[in-house]
Amino acid sequence: MIKVNLLPYRAARKKENIRLQVSTFFLSIIFVTLSMYYYNISLNNKIDVCNVKVENIKNKLSKYNKIIKEITDIKNRLNILNKKTGVIKNLELNRKEPVRLLDTMTFMVIPKRMWFTSLEAKEEVVTIKGFALDNKTVADFMTRLEGSKLFDSVNLRNLKQETYNKYTNLKGFVIFCNKMPGDKATTDKANK
Repeated sequence: MIKVNLLPYRAARKKENIRLQVSTFFLSIIFVTLSMYYYNISLNNKIDVCNVKVENIKNKLSKYNKIIKEITDIKNRLNILNKKTGVIKNLELNRKEPVRLLDTMTFMVIPKRMWFTSLEAKEEVVTIKGFALDNKTVADFMTRLEGSKLFDSVNLRNLKQETYNKYTNLKGFVIFCNKMPGDKATTDKANK
């Protein structure tokens, strides 16, 4: 019988398997190392791009913050100007109020039967103090005031017998009137 020695073949095959496994291991390590290096470079590039974007956004944000501050300053100045303009308009509207009040009072007074000692207008309240010859004159005057549409309510605060200079038996009166809101009174006056 013929005997074949397979030991060198098995040993050569075993050596070949070991060499193949070692070369596969080293190639795997080289591949993993190259992959990690590439991934690291890729991440560093992304980080650099993100850092550049963050810097650009910070620059734009500071620029917009300056613009917002300017806009806020302009709005504040505009509000101040609007308030000043409103005050000026209010003063302009109220400038003619005392003249209109005196003009109205000249038509309301009953000639030769009464006269005023003081006429005071504060805010929405007008205080009229004066003398009349009798109670009927004061009542007629109050009726005229109520009919003028310049006043919302007319109230007699005080009516008493008084002496003024050489005149005796005069009726001293104090009347409080609430003014109508400005627009309605002005419109009614214009319509007459």
